[in-house]
Amino acid sequence: MSVHLVNPSDNSFGTAVITPRWLFVLAAATPQVAGDPILVDESLEQIVPETIQPGDIVGISVHTGNALRGYQVGRMARSRGAWVVYGGIHATLFPQEALERGEAHAVVKGDGDIAWGKVVADCLAGNPQKIYEGGRIEGSEFLIARWDLMNPEKYMWASVQTIRGCPKHCSFCSVWRTDGQKPRQRNHQRVIDEIIGLRRIGFRFIALADDNFYPVTLTDLRQARDQNNLAKLEELTAIRKERFQLMEELAKLPKDMVFFTQITMEAGEDGDYLDAMRKANIKGALVGVEAVTPEGLKAVFKDWNYSGEALAKQLQTFRQHGVHVLGSFIFGLPTDRPATFDATVEMAMKAGVTFAQFVMMTPFPGTVDFGRWEKEQSANPTMVGDVPITRYWLIPIEVRPKMFTPHPTMSSDEIRERTQKVWDRFYDWGAIWKRSSCTPTLRARIAFIFLSKLYRQMYAGTGISTDSARRKKSKAWARWTARHCKKLFQAKPMPELALPDWGIGMSSAMGQAAFAGGDGGKVQGPFIVMGDK
Repeated sequence: MSVHLVNPSDNSFGTAVITPRWLFVLAAATPQVAGDPILVDESLEQIVPETIQPGDIVGISVHTGNALRGYQVGRMARSRGAWVVYGGIHATLFPQEALERGEAHAVVKGDGDIAWGKVVADCLAGNPQKIYEGGRIEGSEFLIARWDLMNPEKYMWASVQTIRGCPKHCSFCSVWRTDGQKPRQRNHQRVIDEIIGLRRIGFRFIALADDNFYPVTLTDLRQARDQNNLAKLEELTAIRKERFQLMEELAKLPKDMVFFTQITMEAGEDGDYLDAMRKANIKGALVGVEAVTPEGLKAVFKDWNYSGEALAKQLQTFRQHGVHVLGSFIFGLPTDRPATFDATVEMAMKAGVTFAQFVMMTPFPGTVDFGRWEKEQSANPTMVGDVPITRYWLIPIEVRPKMFTPHPTMSSDEIRERTQKVWDRFYDWGAIWKRSSCTPTLRARIAFIFLSKLYRQMYAGTGISTDSARRKKSKAWARWTARHCKKLFQAKPMPELALPDWGIGMSSAMGQAAFAGGDGGKVQGPFIVMGDK
């Protein structure tokens, strides 16, 4: 009997940019009696059915984008006599769908920490429950991942999580509903222990895979003071203090290390926080800009963001404090017009955004936008074949629309084509070369150029285009680029790097044990990673 953990994907590139953290965290949560699990990341290569044997246990984590492929894997595994278990954001929201479409024996809702061990034990006993309630665990229960089971040759960046949950309530994001609005913060000592373990085996680029690395804003603190809410103020101050302690310890790590995370625009008002990020070698962050007009921001419940010239100025503030921005923009909002596309890419360039992603408006399950749309469709649902449009993830990719909600002034094809042109313009060779000047060395500049082109091919070439030949060409180009780009991110292992003496007894010992394969404690919510957003 073997335990298999599968990260499903329709696109396999041979090399991946960032490790799918949930695979390695659930590996740590797997009971020792079941042995070391077999990890399959289909963003590298797809699963080989013959590796699944009767009596095996197959855990599959699905978000909305890969649910259809995940269900295919589950049906295959069940046909071969395996126990099939689903988790992830999508399975949490649609457990019955996973049971029916994916032929699951069991579904884990919420965090998979304690629940995963129970599922494995029940499958071994031949009697799994249909639904396991994982809930939301505290940051103190997050587990160091089983990185010893990873092939480091296949990934450019490793990933470590420091906090879960987001206090915001953006209409297009499900994180605040699935992970909660209360930040669940991990002890900084355990974070550092895990990062040191990764640097020992040759990873110097680390993604801090957090829902929101900036969980407490200056506005939050000011409001708590104004309301004389001393308990809330104490709570927020403690969270902020722990953030600064973490960054102080990151700053002590080898200077060749580079970190990346995601934060909200409000961090641009907090110079002390940005300076601490720079000192901690957090070189960049994904920032949800979403829209460049007040009307667009209001449409996504994000009117606390700046727009226009004020937006450009705030984005420039990140750069001035040494933090590069990967700006995230949404097209297809009701307020968008043809001029919005050019205005957006021009603003991104003017503001000095280092990287950018331009996504088409998608109503993800669990979001306010999806709930509104589903209600609108309930009386007279639009069908694609025999699938209602509100279940678009079940539509085969080759016929799946690129947009799902009608726009008041533009067709879906027009929005898609204009979005593709924005990607092309922002990632033009000349524009990339100009932005690459932000790097300190020629090697870094070459890496920047390759990574920019890889990012564009993976996310725009294979994601937005409806032309199958273009998608195939983009996929082949992405595989070639990824293979060669990986070499630019490789670093010499530092096995001699010592863990800090925290002076609190077991922290470092637990970090060593977990990294080497011991259970080391409980696990974070690995089935819900980064969210549908």
